[in-house]
Amino acid sequence: MSDFTPATPIALQIRKIIFERFNDVDTKFTNDEIFEILKSNGDVDPAWIIDDTEPFINEICDLRLARNIAQNFTTIWLKLFDPIEQLHCNACNSDIHLGSSERRVCPNPSCESSL
Repeated sequence: MSDFTPATPIALQIRKIIFERFNDVDTKFTNDEIFEILKSNGDVDPAWIIDDTEPFINEICDLRLARNIAQNFTTIWLKLFDPIEQLHCNACNSDIHLGSSERRVCPNPSCESSL
């Protein structure tokens, strides 16, 4: 990987994409769709491939924001456990997106303040 540093942490970008495009517990979406949106937004390392997003997708599953409902090679199909809410973290001054049953902790990796 290069020395590229996104303006907005990838974890926050992914949460925002899910909030804006897939915020329904009955909607199925894939890591491929998220990756294509990340690339089109331009705030991701241009050298990245779909596999580079896997740790972020695994994290949202581990945090029980979404669940893996199927997988085919590199494509992971996901569904939300709960709808996502938009909140504002005063500590890092970021708009953040949390599932309604997630702990009220900022998902920004450089912040992680209680909300």
